[in-house]
Amino acid sequence: MSKVRGARLTRGGADFSVWAPDATALTLCLFEGEIERQIAMTREGEGESRGWRVAVPGVEAGQLYGFRADGPWAPEQGFCFDPAKLLLDPWARAIDRPLIFDPRLCQRGIETAALVPKCVVGEPLEDVPRAPPRFRHGQLIYEINVRGFTMLHPDVPPEQRGTVSALTHPAVIAHLRRLHVGAVELMPIVAWIDERHLPSLGLTNAWGYNPVVPMALDPRIVPGGMEELRETVACLHGAGIGVILDLVFNHTGESDRQGPTLSLRGLGERNYYALDPDGRLINDAGTGNMVDFAVREVRAIKLESLRRFVREAGVDGFRFDLAPVLARGPAFDRQAPMFSEIAADPWVADRVLIAEPWDVGSGGYQLGNFPAGWLEWNDRYRDDVRRFWRGDGGIGALATRIAGSSDIFGETCRSVNFLAAHDGFTLADTVAYAKRHNEANGENNRDGHGENFSWNHGVEGPSDAADVIAGRQADLRAMLSTLFASAGTIMLTAGDEFGRSQRGNNNAYAQDNALSWVDWSGRDTTLEAFTAALAGARAAHGDIFVRFPEPGRWSRADGAEMTVADWEAPETDFVRYEAMLPDGRLFLLTIDRGARRVVVDIVHN
Repeated sequence: MSKVRGARLTRGGADFSVWAPDATALTLCLFEGEIERQIAMTREGEGESRGWRVAVPGVEAGQLYGFRADGPWAPEQGFCFDPAKLLLDPWARAIDRPLIFDPRLCQRGIETAALVPKCVVGEPLEDVPRAPPRFRHGQLIYEINVRGFTMLHPDVPPEQRGTVSALTHPAVIAHLRRLHVGAVELMPIVAWIDERHLPSLGLTNAWGYNPVVPMALDPRIVPGGMEELRETVACLHGAGIGVILDLVFNHTGESDRQGPTLSLRGLGERNYYALDPDGRLINDAGTGNMVDFAVREVRAIKLESLRRFVREAGVDGFRFDLAPVLARGPAFDRQAPMFSEIAADPWVADRVLIAEPWDVGSGGYQLGNFPAGWLEWNDRYRDDVRRFWRGDGGIGALATRIAGSSDIFGETCRSVNFLAAHDGFTLADTVAYAKRHNEANGENNRDGHGENFSWNHGVEGPSDAADVIAGRQADLRAMLSTLFASAGTIMLTAGDEFGRSQRGNNNAYAQDNALSWVDWSGRDTTLEAFTAALAGARAAHGDIFVRFPEPGRWSRADGAEMTVADWEAPETDFVRYEAMLPDGRLFLLTIDRGARRVVVDIVHN
């Protein structure tokens, strides 16, 4: 495996190392205020393992630095060297300020030292005590956009809102515990940059799915750096709640060749990114570029990122955005090196690993194809549950999803079941809007998913009609009761438990405002209490939901055993399942579309 690179403090100073095999010269840039000191780096190694290194005496923790790389300029071949561009270290532990998009970052020959943050030399934190993940398969994951979740929270102090540390507030902890959350899943908190089209629209990236370097936390979300994350994780662990980080390893914010030069592009685009035989950037992530996991040095950076978050912050696991990219070379390979290296790493192998099992490239839909031990977001679950309660889905498909989706995962349930996620309609909007309403995103409502399997009860958007309100409430309860009755891990996006709305916007990534912020003052407390009761009932039975109890018997409303014709009949609205548990208790599952409910009962004989 490749060595750990970046900046490393030594007894008398610091060593700096970076991989740029095609560069003709590498310069280390040390900063004291606006004064830049340039130091030539020396080649080390041979062939594709060739890197650049320099030892600098007198360097101390807190030193600001970056790199400049010189070499050929032939973008059509993946050579984009430009010594006018100050480059972030892909191994950087921290940066001194957030990344802000500026068009000059995209222009060749324009000096950028004043436009980009500087990397910060730092000591690694002492390793946290080793412990198994707090989260266990079958529990509830609670997906959180840290900023949006806390910006309007009335109990969190204003100066703490929007930051990771806000999750330690007693009111936040109490809410998580009321829902019996097994782990919070934090949407990206690693440093990101706005997509280049957003500033002209007066918008900013609110989700963070546009990173630049994988280990540096974003100063806007985690101003206290790794120490703040570590303290937050420890506090949540003390409340019995695990922490999963949502990581974007598949691409970077350098985008396509009209995008900014910030780090990997300037160090060697063709070495870090996947190119087709004609030299074009492969765009299987749909963002302009795709990081090439067939390259050993790329995998080394990503694996070290995982190690640092486990060793220094104690996180319980990771969710990987567009995870097939991790296994592309260029086709998806279940035996890909990244998977085997994760499985062999003593710090990472036992963590919770969750795949978003699709990307936008050829052969990119890989639901059910990730390694044993990985959990996977199950969009088939979301769609089949929505269609059943909308009225155009069959009860057989719903029962299969509730029972753990064995048609996808086989006997071992690895499903992460969800009704809604950050990407798409909120749960409440699913029953209030038949179409997306993304006009605020500035793309003429063309962005976001077109098919959401949603319905509006005859009125698009808000309504004061009692029958419309009642119908929507019944459907929300039906879907939530389905989720909490399902085998496998389940996931709620923050605010869906009390009716959060984005007014029909199903792609609110650019809405860092009240449209996407959780409205704590306007929450539906009745729905919240209903969800909490479901969560309590599920938590009381623990391991029962890890795997669907079998063998058992499916029966109709009249008690007769279900037939193939019953399962396939669109008018079948009721089914009951009975199974004896190993301890002698009786497991009863009832699906009743007419009564708008799914109920699990555990009967003591």
